[in-house]
Amino acid sequence: MRKLCLAVALAGLFATGVAVAQSTAQSTLRIGLQDDPDVLDPVRARTFVGRIVFASLCDKLVEITPDLKIVPQLAESWETSADGKTLTMKLRKGAVYHDGTPIDAASVKANLDRGRSLPDSNRKSELATVGSIDAPDAQTVVIHLTEPDASLLSQLSDRAGMMMSPAAFDKDPGAKPVCSGPYRFKERVQNDRIVLEKFPQYWDAANYHFDRVIFTPIPDTTVRVNNLRAGDLDIIERMAPSDVKAVKDDKNLVLAPVVGLGYQSFSINLANGARASQPAGKDKRVRQALDLAIDRDAINEVVGEGMFQPAFQGFPPASFAYDKKFERKGRDVKKAKELLKAAGFDRVKLEITFGNNTTNQQIYELIQAMGAEAGFDISLKPVEFASLQSALARGDFEAGQSGWSGRVDPSGNIFQYVSTKGNLNDGRYSNAQVDKLLTEARAEFDQAKRKALYDQAQTILRDEDPIIYLYYLPWTFAHKKKVQGFVAYPDGLIRLKGVTMAAK
Repeated sequence: MRKLCLAVALAGLFATGVAVAQSTAQSTLRIGLQDDPDVLDPVRARTFVGRIVFASLCDKLVEITPDLKIVPQLAESWETSADGKTLTMKLRKGAVYHDGTPIDAASVKANLDRGRSLPDSNRKSELATVGSIDAPDAQTVVIHLTEPDASLLSQLSDRAGMMMSPAAFDKDPGAKPVCSGPYRFKERVQNDRIVLEKFPQYWDAANYHFDRVIFTPIPDTTVRVNNLRAGDLDIIERMAPSDVKAVKDDKNLVLAPVVGLGYQSFSINLANGARASQPAGKDKRVRQALDLAIDRDAINEVVGEGMFQPAFQGFPPASFAYDKKFERKGRDVKKAKELLKAAGFDRVKLEITFGNNTTNQQIYELIQAMGAEAGFDISLKPVEFASLQSALARGDFEAGQSGWSGRVDPSGNIFQYVSTKGNLNDGRYSNAQVDKLLTEARAEFDQAKRKALYDQAQTILRDEDPIIYLYYLPWTFAHKKKVQGFVAYPDGLIRLKGVTMAAK
């Protein structure tokens, strides 16, 4: 048996050492979000911002550390069989859901089966290698795989591994989630607030120091910063680079940046309904021309102020799967025009749909201007974030923003976006060879062999350009100086374990 984890050796790893006695009894922590989340059901959810809320609402089978190691949460230990096709997990004793029912092996099986089988599940790709699940006793979960899956533990450290009470599965869990984390759902007012309250029966309740957490969506980054400076918020996420100086200059605030795992991009609609019937959707030369027209370095300098590292692939530089050979500098307008001419066009019309925040608006206006010089007449369609997700899912777009917050394992950054049956493959890209390579890579535990498979897939993807990558995501948090114990994680989530509020 390949031993992967021992809970005893890792107990208390997340403790911050900030004593509760040093904090005030402030009962509410206020967090400013860039967007309003979609459904609060981890099986059906698809937004990054929802994951920020889930970090306080729903425990997972395993967790990650700031340096991306996988450690226990609801599963205290686990083993993988020598052939890589059986994962056995031992659950924490005494943990309960927010309705008081026990978090046992039967309920974990029910959650994983729901993620695999629910018709509108967005976790199917992440759990695709799971063949069956057994619960031989209350504390033991045995996951049988159809093939080895080097990415599975990473998937179980996120939404695929989040646990909800099975008793609430048929009680509108997207609107009234009954989860397993340190805070339970209290209320939601769409586009205004999500309120969570502390769950006293949580297995680690002593390390959570606020009675309530209020998440407030504020799409305008400068307004978020101003609310933080005015004292109306305690923590904000995803600041625009142009607002960083204001935080640095305020002695009452702390800037907390971290290099992320994800990227910003936009997908081309290739086969998702009638709106795929446009030049970019039908001819890779048009997509290649658009890609060549975009100067990522200019986006980094003008909008990112040096914080938006140009991206040409789904793997971040920190990943073993990343390969520098897929990068390029600047743009090539001449070649872009030649490609359009070869495809039979002098000019091409294209509409890009994106979430209506300040940074996106600036970026897509730049892309609009760059495209115009290369033969593209780009119209911009900024929409409310939830509307963007709905439009992408139903195919109501020609090109659509498709940012991804990133995962620890490289499969999580690519498989569900470009595999034929990927749940987030909004453009409906399909290539049998890419499917084969990505499936083989996911089953391969040797990093060098995995990377070689990913390189082959990336070569095809760079040629066919179903997704045009723009830049790697930096996570830029800011908080009041009185907020103590906050740690920025590369996955961009806000974890409240050990976070306190100082008296002064």
